[in-house]
Amino acid sequence: MLNQFSRTQLLLGKKAMEHIADKRIAVFGIGGVGGYVCEALVRSGITRFDLVDDDKVCLTNLNRQILATRKTVGRYKAEVMRERMLDINPDADIRLHKCFFLPENADDFPFSEYDYIIDAVDTVSAKIELIMRAKAMDIPIISAMGAGNKLDPGRMRIADIYETSVCPLARVMRHEMRKRGVKSLKVVFSDEQPIRPVEDMSISCRTHCICPPDTKHKCTERRDIPGSTAFVPAVAGLLIAGEVIRELTLGIERS
Repeated sequence: MLNQFSRTQLLLGKKAMEHIADKRIAVFGIGGVGGYVCEALVRSGITRFDLVDDDKVCLTNLNRQILATRKTVGRYKAEVMRERMLDINPDADIRLHKCFFLPENADDFPFSEYDYIIDAVDTVSAKIELIMRAKAMDIPIISAMGAGNKLDPGRMRIADIYETSVCPLARVMRHEMRKRGVKSLKVVFSDEQPIRPVEDMSISCRTHCICPPDTKHKCTERRDIPGSTAFVPAVAGLLIAGEVIRELTLGIERS
């Protein structure tokens, strides 16, 4: 029967579509990368999600985040993303966690229910905790490395963490994973040399912060505020979504 996923089913087959519809995907971080992951997965036929983010849409998010519009500024990103996803598929089961994932609250999340984890968070400590939980429970995970301060979306690629180069965040994560005995970790990274942002105090968040007043984790808390574009984080998110679908349908015969 013709439906909104018919064009995808022509490529994946009915069995694969039925298979992925029953999987629960946890997306940690609903920003420039995570937003595009959610968008592509719900459009691909995934129906069960956990969205994790405590941030609110800021005016400076409009340059790259698919959920950011003038109408959504000041609203929780997770709530906005859920609304958008339900507009695409009203039958989707989307659970929200409006909090910042940390090692201290990791026990609050139902990891045993997750079929795949997307790590799109910025904090190294949160990334490490997510990865170690996933590895301990044998849950597939893919981790986003740095997408800021990059201009060439063609340099984004999927690789094992130990095959990465150039990316400063990937260098830190290689060290941390090796220290913890992690043998492999699938990541999306760019081998483009990061560009040093222009120091322009007239547009600096540090002196002209416009985050919603009650934002818990403002960008000004960062040591460095990265530059960003509309296309590099988007490509990273779409690469992640494509890899999730590929892995979940691997070995399923088309019919």
